[in-house]
This record gives sequence, C-alpha cells and structure tokens, in this order.
Amino acid sequence: MAKKKTAHIISHTHWDREWYLPYEKHHVRLVQLVDALLAKLDGDSAFKSFYLDGQTIILEDYLQVRPENKKKLEAYIREGRILIGPWYILQDAFLTSGEANVRNMQIGHQDALKYGEPSKIGYFPDTFGLVGQTPQLMLQSGISNAFFGRGVKPTGFNNTVSDAGYESSFSELIWEGPDGSKILGILFANWYSNGNEVPEQEAAAREFWDRKLADAEKYASTGELLFMNGCDHQPLQLDLPEAIERAQTLYPEVEFVHSNFPDYLRAVEGELSAAQRELSTVTGELRSQRTDGWGTLVNTASARVYLKQMNQKGQTLLEKVAEPLASIASLAGQDYPHHLFTYAWKTLMQNHPHDSICGCSVDEVHREMVTRFDKSRHVAESIIDDSAQFIADQVDTSGFAAYGGDAVPFVVMNTTGWNRTGTVTIELDVARLYLREGYPLDETARRMQEVALSGRLLVNDLGQPVECTIEDLGLGFGYDLPDDKFRQPYMCRKVKLAFEARNVPALGLRAYAWVQSSAAAPVQTSLLVGERGLENTALKVEVAENGSFTLLHKASGVLYRDLGIYEDTGDIGNEYMYKQPEGEQALTTKGQSASIRVLEDSPFRAAIEIQHDWVVPASGDVTLEAEQRALVYYPERKAQRSLNTVTLQLRTVVTLEREGRGVHIESTINNQAKDHRVRMLFPTDLSAGVHYADSMFEIAKRDNVPAPEWENPSNTQHQQAFVDVSSGDAGLTVANLGLNEYEVLRDGRNTIAVTLLRSVGELGDWGWFPTPEAQCLGESTAYLELIPHTGEGIGSGAYAEAYQYQIPWTVCQTGQHQGTWTSGYAPLNWEGEELAFSSMKMNEVTGDLLLRWYNMSSRPAQLQLTPNVSQVQLYKTTILEQPASPVMEGPARELTLEIGPSEIVTYGLRL
Repeated sequence: MAKKKTAHIISHTHWDREWYLPYEKHHVRLVQLVDALLAKLDGDSAFKSFYLDGQTIILEDYLQVRPENKKKLEAYIREGRILIGPWYILQDAFLTSGEANVRNMQIGHQDALKYGEPSKIGYFPDTFGLVGQTPQLMLQSGISNAFFGRGVKPTGFNNTVSDAGYESSFSELIWEGPDGSKILGILFANWYSNGNEVPEQEAAAREFWDRKLADAEKYASTGELLFMNGCDHQPLQLDLPEAIERAQTLYPEVEFVHSNFPDYLRAVEGELSAAQRELSTVTGELRSQRTDGWGTLVNTASARVYLKQMNQKGQTLLEKVAEPLASIASLAGQDYPHHLFTYAWKTLMQNHPHDSICGCSVDEVHREMVTRFDKSRHVAESIIDDSAQFIADQVDTSGFAAYGGDAVPFVVMNTTGWNRTGTVTIELDVARLYLREGYPLDETARRMQEVALSGRLLVNDLGQPVECTIEDLGLGFGYDLPDDKFRQPYMCRKVKLAFEARNVPALGLRAYAWVQSSAAAPVQTSLLVGERGLENTALKVEVAENGSFTLLHKASGVLYRDLGIYEDTGDIGNEYMYKQPEGEQALTTKGQSASIRVLEDSPFRAAIEIQHDWVVPASGDVTLEAEQRALVYYPERKAQRSLNTVTLQLRTVVTLEREGRGVHIESTINNQAKDHRVRMLFPTDLSAGVHYADSMFEIAKRDNVPAPEWENPSNTQHQQAFVDVSSGDAGLTVANLGLNEYEVLRDGRNTIAVTLLRSVGELGDWGWFPTPEAQCLGESTAYLELIPHTGEGIGSGAYAEAYQYQIPWTVCQTGQHQGTWTSGYAPLNWEGEELAFSSMKMNEVTGDLLLRWYNMSSRPAQLQLTPNVSQVQLYKTTILEQPASPVMEGPARELTLEIGPSEIVTYGLRL
C-alpha cells in the first residue's frame, strides 16, 4: 500500500519590522497580530502552533506595548505552541559582518532561553542570497538545516534539465560549505506563502488545493509537502483548523496536518532515509547565479551608500575596537561591560534586517536608522574611551619623567590581529587649568594661551626622536566626569600631532610622549616626486592631467594605469536593482581636465588633491516617473536621461605613507544629480577568469563572466572589506570602508569598478513608493585603499592589509606613572599566514577570554598561539561559546593548533 502524501501546513508571519511603512506603523500591526494569536491559542486547541519568524526581537517589540501578556506568551512558548528564535533579527547576509551574524545568533539564543528553548531552524525566508559559510555557522549553532527562499533554482522532479552549477533537482537539497560542512537545505520553491489564506468553502478549497498540491509535488523529493500559511505582515488565519478539516474531507488520499518545522523536518528526513533518495549537493554561495540576473536584488548593496558606511563603522568599532579593548582592560581588573555591549549590539542589529540595511524602504525608515546607528556608535565610543583610558593608566610611563614634569605621555593601541605600522594622529592637552582653581575665566584663558609649545619633540618608549607634524589648536575646553564628583570643567592648550607609529604589536600597545628636549629634530624627508608624484620603497604613484593615476608596484614590476577614473551612468531602476537606460554610453572623467595640487608633505605621509567640475545629466527624463507610476517592470523601462545638466564637484585625495603597502583614496562627491550611479574604476590589465571577494568568514572565489542564463548586462556583486584580481605573480586588491558593491568588468582589462554613489527615486517591488531621499543629494565621502601585491593575496599579506584598513587606531593620553604593562605589551602572540583574526571578547557566563580566527584558504593551516595571560585551560568551542573539552590543562605556552580548510575556529581561555 502506497504511503499517503502529507501536507504540512505551518502558520507563520514574515515580520519585516519596517519597510513600506515606518517602524511604528508596522509595530502597531504587530501588536494586533500577537493579540489575535494569543486569543486564538486561548480558545482553540485545534490551532496547534505558530512560528514567530525566527527572530526574538518580535517578543521585545510586542512586550514593549503589552508587558501584561508576558506570562501568557511565555507559557505558550514553553508548551511549544509558539516557536521562537534562533536569531535576534532576520539579518541580511552579505551586508552584515561575520561577527554581527555571530552576535545575532548568540543574542537570539540568550533571549529565547528566557522563555523556553530556541527553535533549531536555520530560517532565511527572504534573505537576499546566502553566504557560503552558512552551513558551518549553522552546525556550530547546533542547527542542521536551512530554510530559504532565494539563491537556488530547482529543476523539478520530472524535469530533464541536468543538475549543474547551483541548481537543485528538488526543493530539498544538501548544502555544502567551503569547509565541507553539510546541512539539509529546504528551498521555498513556491515561496513562503504557498499555503496562505487556505479557503474553507468547498469549491474554493478544491480549486486552491488542486493547484497548490501540484505546485508542491513538482519540486518535492518526498511525499512530505510543505505549505507556508502566512506572508509579509500576514494577519492570523483564524479559520485555519476548519479549512484543514475541509481539505481532509476533499482529499482523503492526503493527510493534512497543522504542522511545525521540527515535525516537518523529522518527516522529510525519515522518508529520505527510507527511500535512500539522493539529493543534489549545492556548494558555496547561493546568489541566484543561474538566473536571468534581473531578480537578484544585488543592487541593494549600493542603495543609500551612507547607511552601509555607517554600518561598517558601527560594526568595526564594536567588534574590532571596543570588544578587544574591554577584554584587555578586564585582564587588568576592569569590569567587562556585557550589559552595554548587548545594548549596543541590539541597537545596531535593529538596522540589519534586509529591508533596513539594504536601503530598500521608505525614507522614514532610513531616517530612524541613522539615529540607531548614532546611538549604537555612541555606546561603543564610550566603552572605547573608558577601556583605553584604563589600559593607558596601566602602562608604565615613568621613563618619560627624565624629560621633566611637563612631558605628555600617551599610548597607541592596535586592535587589529596583525602587527601594524602607520600614521596616527592625536590631540593632546599640553596643559590644563581646572575652573575649580577659582581664577576668572579671562585669566584662565590667558594662562593657557601663554603655555609655550617650542622646544618640544615626540619620542618613543626608547627615548628616540620620532618625526611628527604639529598643529597648534590653541585654547580648548574640556571636562572630566568623575565617578564620585560633579563634572570638572577645564581650559587647556591643545596641539594635534601626526606621526608614524612603528611595529605596534597585534592587539597590543606602544607608549610615546611629547617632551621638552634639546636633542636635534629628525631630518625631514619627503615622499613627493615632482609636482604630481608620490613614492616610497614599495610603490610609486604618478597623477595624470585628467586626474587618473598610475601605480607602480616595485616588487612585481607591474604598472597599473588609468586608475581612479570616475564613471557616471543613468539609473532608471529602484532601490533593489540598477537599470541603465537602453543605448546609453557611460560618461567618464578620462577626457576631463582636473585641478591638481599637493595637499600634504611630511616625512611619513604625502597627499595630492585632485578636483573635477563634471557636467552630467540632471536626472531621468519625464518618462521615468510615468513608468514608475504605471508599475512598469524595471527591465522593460524605456526612460532615458534628461537633456538638462548639473555639475558634480569631485574631490579626490590620493595619499601614500612611508611604510604603506597601499595607496589611500578619499573621494568626496557633491551630488546634485538624480537617477544615476557613480563608480570609480581600477583597470588591472591582469589575465584572470576569476576574482576573489571578502565575504562572511570567507574569501569567496567568483567567476568574472556570469553563467549562460544571466541576461542582465550588469554583473555587480557584494563585497565586505575588499575585492581582488590576481594572475601569476601580480594582483590588485581594492579595499573599502562600507562600499559593498563592485563589478569586475568584461572590458578586456578586468577593471574593478566600485560603486561610490547610487541615486534612485523609488522603493520598487510591489507598488509605487517614492523615495526622494534615496537620491542621496549633497556631499558624501568614500574611502578606499589600492593594494598591489605579488600573486596570491593571502601569502603576500595583501588581505591582512585590507582587513587592517577597516580598523582605526586607538590613542589615549595618560600621565607619568609606573604600571603593570610595559610599552610593547600584548595579551597574546599568534602566527598563521592563512588565518584572519576575527574576535576577542569575554564570555558573560564563564568570564573566559574568547578568541576567534578563520582560515582564509582552502588548505589546512596551523595556528601558533602564545598567550601572555595567566590562564588554567585552553579549549576549543563553537560560535555559541559553550565550554568544551580542553585542548590543554594548565598554563599554555607556544601551542601549535591545527585548523581545517576554511574553518571558523573559536578558542576559550579560562583565566
């Protein structure tokens, strides 16, 4: 007897916190939804369960308005009738960092455990593509599955199309990550609303189920058929038990079940095992590579670039500066502020849902996001300031007393995972006079203005003079906020120093001081060559009259030409997707004249400023708005650019440091045009069929030429820290700060094009939602670094340089005092060419120091680890940081740890 088919009907809602309505308008609807859900669960035992969209923030949002319902909500969660977690929010995958995704899983689990158990469902219903390391991250979270709606195109059970590339024969598949991790993937082949609004009336039910059953059977590998009863902001279907009963009567050969994800998974896995059915295995990133390229939503990477820049800064300050500094401070006795980190991360992650960070919502949503970014950053900066001051006060600066009582010590901190040399700036209070001293304000100001600045030198911890530039900032005002007193205002005399900090250890520090000294100042040199050239021992730059420049990499002998040209094209698409007007030729600055001047000339850094006044079309033509109002699908639009023009003012600063391995670029655009895109072009002229891009815990390898199915003329893609084109003994890495979109052009030169600005006037998707603020009018600044290298980006150190570029230096003034730590201190030493350092933090429950690396390569690697802290145990754990069997008991010294290909590895040090 043949086994019955089973229709698993799962009630849910996909809850975008904000999108085509501002957050609070969605919030009101959420309260109404959960109120209705609780009432239904109270009164109808036949309504079995509801899946709360995989994100625990829904509980916070609801209880903010309905705190009186917390016990009832908790009771239904513990009964398993409401399923929650495992995430805090449903984040975008490509626009949020690896550590942000880890914190999202950690906080989601922590919050879920307050109510019951988190659901172990890898839920990605509408994520705009998925990163390759997802399977490993799921398994490290105790999750062996992923449910998702985008990224793979199934062929169907009876379809003869061969299983190739990123296609799957069924809606069920095996997904394998770059490290070999494998999980069961469930594709919503008929979307996550295929069981929405099930009819209860007989005729409508028959018509509905005839169609829906056939649709599900087309792709399913088993007789366990999944029907998602819900959609975006979908209200509860109150008559679902009656509708299921009707369906059972009409189709006795099918078992209809009001199901849930755990039960559905058990049924699918059981039937797959019994039938020994072989599923397709898809590997790596799921980015809809084998589609026509029009529905990938990839250009959300460049919608409202300012949001991406704020996000990069906020993430970096938390994970790469605040957490390491707070960890180091805790080693010397300061309390680690877990509560502040949780608040800051939650506030930041409220901007990480795809409709938020992707910049594809109405203007009100993104205005509120700016405030959240500011709030999270302010908390991070407070932690950084407190931790840095505590650390600086532990450093022994007593040696500077030899220069007199007015020596001004300060400490430079490197929170990257690699030894670092580079230009650092600091504002110093040379002298302070507190208002509590009782002098009249004019006398206080006069005394500070008269403080002498002459006869001073910058020295390092060995007393050696260090070249620096000095800017007299004059009279300043400041204040202390003591823990035990009222605020303490003061006036001071301020200077700004810029200098080259050399060989600051990874996660370590060095001390300097500005002192009175009769020693001779260092001989001043220059990195300038002629009127438009820069040169150090590794690189040479020459700026052309049109503002482009050449870059000679001396080690490889390769000369890169025509770098830094701007490209401008029309954009008649929307916040989701870019669409260039048909037949339009791109404008560039290649034939434009530029104003060029030397901006900075110091022994350790030089810069050249390039300015363009560039005339471009003012906007799209009148056809564009008509097509937007008529909801014309963007690939089919016929609009062109306006004949009216405006001027884009471009300011480009090209900077080279004395020990720099790359060239820094600062690009400021005063944008007065609409409906267009601006990119900066970097031709590599290297012969390569693939390139590499930084993604979540992975250096992703991608084809330069898309799959045959790809019809979109544009092949833009996501990056995080950098993109790289390499061939033989040469390569060019382009690093960035918050510029998440790039394209390797099929122009015969393998040009790397990085999007600096994209201006559009509508949200897009299912209706007409004008978004005038998405035109991004006004001034914006982008930051990049060009890092030429010899061949492979890992072994050459180019990728490590690109990661360091993301992370600011930390500097802190301190006093003359003895201390626990000497200049050059670092809590650990490590080596591993293939490894990237990712995280240093303290675990809230155990108090252990947690360290994370990932293997950038597809080959095994070794981590040489020497802790410089007092510890009793080293253990290997997962991203959830649960204590595990120790790797070593007792103090660890000079450990050699084996790291697998593409492995994400976390070690705990019990202190």
